[in-house]
Amino acid sequence: MIPVALALVVALAAYTPAAKPDDKAASAKSLRCLLVTGGCCHDYVFQSKALTLASAAKADIEWTVVNKGGRGTKAQIDLYDDPKWATRYDVVVHNECFANTKDPDYIRKIVNGHRNGTPAVVIHCAMHTYRAAEIDDWRRFLGVTSRKHEHQSRYPVKTERADHPIMKGVPADWVTPKDELYIIEKTWPNTTVLATSKSEKTQKSQPVFWVNEFEGARVFGTTYGHTNDTFSDPVFLDLLTRGILWSAGRL
Repeated sequence: MIPVALALVVALAAYTPAAKPDDKAASAKSLRCLLVTGGCCHDYVFQSKALTLASAAKADIEWTVVNKGGRGTKAQIDLYDDPKWATRYDVVVHNECFANTKDPDYIRKIVNGHRNGTPAVVIHCAMHTYRAAEIDDWRRFLGVTSRKHEHQSRYPVKTERADHPIMKGVPADWVTPKDELYIIEKTWPNTTVLATSKSEKTQKSQPVFWVNEFEGARVFGTTYGHTNDTFSDPVFLDLLTRGILWSAGRL
């Protein structure tokens, strides 16, 4: 029997991009998902392939992947120039990392795409993206405010809302692969924390999975997702898939 991590590596080697949502061959029942990714500090090619392959194996999802902005901490992606950039998708997954982009007009272009109710999943460095901005629009959309993280370790995850469908099947003794623990300064009023992990430095619990309601749009978020090991973990990938389905109202 092939180990899960090895099977994923083999699958990634054979990966080809998913059909775009306007592909006539796409099923009418397919969930049209957009993954926006890029920026500093992470292996976004691996992460994108891991997420799209794992989720499409569990659910009827048609993926479009936009990887722009290079490897720095500043970028403005032309995707967001279209005021209707999000309307053709059922869910948008944000896995970008641009901490020092702070133009308020640009940030509002992104947030406005979700004000029409387009759901979202936000992963890891999306929480530190636009952290230099003086406006809070992006933070309210995320459901949390974070500006720093602690060291990498393997963190036990404590489920806080076992009744929530996203947390269904998460082992009570689940410990993450090596990853970063983000420090959450604030959870916004419409945020419900689903799971926490404790800081090894302070023993303070930090939200690591949550849901948010943002002006009619469902948002699912996690601060985990730094390493390729995390994106090879079936528990983590299943959580992301359930988060996508829940955000779209299909779970």
